Amino acid sequence: MLSAENLQVELDGEAGIVRAIDGLDLAIRRGETFALVGESGCGKSMTALALMRLLPENGAVTAGHVALDEAGAAGGRIDLLGLPESRMRRVRGGRIGMIFQEPSTSLNPVMKVGDQIVEAIEAHTPLRGAAAWAKAVEWLGRVGIPEPQRRAGDYPFRMSGGQKQRVMIAMTLATEPDLLVADEPTTALDVTIQKQILDLLRDLQREQGLGLLLITHDLAVVSGMAHRVALMYAGQIIEVAEARDFFAHPRHPYARALLKALPDAQRRGQPLQAIRGTVPPLTQAFAGCRFAPRCDRVMPHCATTPPALVEAAQPGGAPHPVRCLLYVDGPEAAGPGPLPEEEPAAGPAVSPQARAQPAAPLLDVAGLRVRFPIRKGALQRTAGWFDAVDGIGLRIGAGRTLALVGESGCGKTTAGKAIVQLLRGQARIEGTALLEGSNLFELTGDALRAARRQVQIIFQDPFASLNPRMRVFEVLEEGLVSLRPEMDAAARRARVEQLAGQVGLRADALLRFPHEFSGGQRQRIAIARALAVEPRLIVCDEPTSALDVSVQAQILNLLKDLQRTLGVSYLFITHNIGVVEYIADEVAVMQAGRIVEQGAASEVLAAPRHDYTRRLLAAVPRLHRTGP
Repeated sequence: MLSAENLQVELDGEAGIVRAIDGLDLAIRRGETFALVGESGCGKSMTALALMRLLPENGAVTAGHVALDEAGAAGGRIDLLGLPESRMRRVRGGRIGMIFQEPSTSLNPVMKVGDQIVEAIEAHTPLRGAAAWAKAVEWLGRVGIPEPQRRAGDYPFRMSGGQKQRVMIAMTLATEPDLLVADEPTTALDVTIQKQILDLLRDLQREQGLGLLLITHDLAVVSGMAHRVALMYAGQIIEVAEARDFFAHPRHPYARALLKALPDAQRRGQPLQAIRGTVPPLTQAFAGCRFAPRCDRVMPHCATTPPALVEAAQPGGAPHPVRCLLYVDGPEAAGPGPLPEEEPAAGPAVSPQARAQPAAPLLDVAGLRVRFPIRKGALQRTAGWFDAVDGIGLRIGAGRTLALVGESGCGKTTAGKAIVQLLRGQARIEGTALLEGSNLFELTGDALRAARRQVQIIFQDPFASLNPRMRVFEVLEEGLVSLRPEMDAAARRARVEQLAGQVGLRADALLRFPHEFSGGQRQRIAIARALAVEPRLIVCDEPTSALDVSVQAQILNLLKDLQRTLGVSYLFITHNIGVVEYIADEVAVMQAGRIVEQGAASEVLAAPRHDYTRRLLAAVPRLHRTGP
């Protein structure tokens, strides 16, 4: 259906020419899911933008071809790169749909979501007026938006991150494209809605022969959805295989390391196998293998000999292309050995006595109710109240992690923001939140400022939470200036540089602006900002949802290290059950503003008692070695 040959994309950046894509080849068949995986900054999203001809102003395709099957013509092909923009607009959105990574920046903030979907339907289908509106409402329902008729009249700011992502998916699928380019389509979704969306995509593939280019860092989703997998690194594809063969017999050292970096209950108590370093800057000229500086199987000539894609065979697996010198003249040229065995789980990093729940918790939340006004009429008078959080209680001990899980819109983020005092003036907050005996809801002035140093938050959407006019250094320094006035300029600079290294950012990143980074890299900046003032408690609102597997491992290792050395506590809001299994001491399951089940993580996850918890766990995608 769609093919790209020798695709090369360059960006004119401040540091020089960025070779974002270097000689990429791919082919997507009708009815197939082709997954493109790799770390943030490796070129996955830029590949999608190049295929759709949506590159930024400073970007250009410098070589290669992109061809699409002609609709209704046997054997016909359309050269997408040669089309005039007027014809490309009909292809984009009509023949090829795209789900963008960040829904908050892709939705028009001054248009109701229903009108935005209708706009797409009327642009690419014959439907108009009431018929288009009915189809928009139908698709909102199909992607899991409750009360779709009413919510179609809402603006994007009135929806959670997961709900906005569902609106984006509905807008794209409502035009019934032949090919869907999905850039992290389920990143902001909880597991039940994720399962619903993935099942919907499978149904569309069966009914319509929908082709799907799936760009994601969730390897469990890939193993259950993809027919073929391409692993990308530093602008190049380094391994391509059928999904079942990729997961059962990974060839490239990078692929093997990624699979061993996944968090789960078996790895609890031991560090995850994070890949050292970061993706190299693509402004440089590469003399050898681009992965060599991070590879645990590097050979002397890897630094000087660029590898080509070669067919690598392995007993029990079909040959598939790999870009690695190990299969040319290295120890695996005659056939690679088996995937290294997992190391036995080490014991807990600290003793059970040290992990025991203390008698006096660091944070004790009781009867927390967050009520938002319902305004009606021309004067927007308050006609009632909506209980987003309805009388919950949470206890977090020093040096412990409480995971708060539940579906989008259940009140998880609202509860976290209320605890961090970010809803004053917007909502009526009742109950108590005692931080070492002081009620956070009653603090003002200097006392509140002192508490803000003790309690920080990592937001779900890094793009919306970072000031676009500030360089990364200024973003990280801002909290130190405000909450750590005793630090001088030199101490602040040293602290900022330390933070950048801790979260896997290169030193040159400090002089760049947030828009110059990928979604995962922006999330690392947001995490570093929260860590800057060395808080006692961090509310982590989906802190790893935008991160690829290897960086997620780095961040989880970092959070665990900080907890062990500094005794910092976490309220961990997430829908990633694998992360919960790995990091959480206690779990609270939230539904419709209330806690329906709470207890030790090992007990709740192994033997859930509430029906909702059982449904939640049943929807979790699991990595398996056989493909879809």
